[in-house]
Amino acid sequence: MRQKRRGPRMNSRVPVTIEWTGSPGPLHFEPGFTRVVNNYGCLLVSPKEINLQERLRVTNVSTRQVANGVVVWKGTQRPDGWDLGVELVGADLNFWGVDL
Repeated sequence: MRQKRRGPRMNSRVPVTIEWTGSPGPLHFEPGFTRVVNNYGCLLVSPKEINLQERLRVTNVSTRQVANGVVVWKGTQRPDGWDLGVELVGADLNFWGVDL
């Protein structure tokens, strides 16, 4: 049986910063952007590879809002970075600054 998505999605390139702690290692801080957003997460493009289930912090550069997230899907590396499915945890429904 196919799972339904929790809400509408929108193609939107939103600049973000990504923070996470690799295992083992120091705090990583990288710029990134989204390809697709919804109220519960995004398809994020990261210049660095991030592992599945890694907890991270996403800052919307435009709105300066911060949300915690978890990498729930990892795609392949493209020329502009790694495609990552990120589920936001407890984010404001207006986190992306767009009407969904």
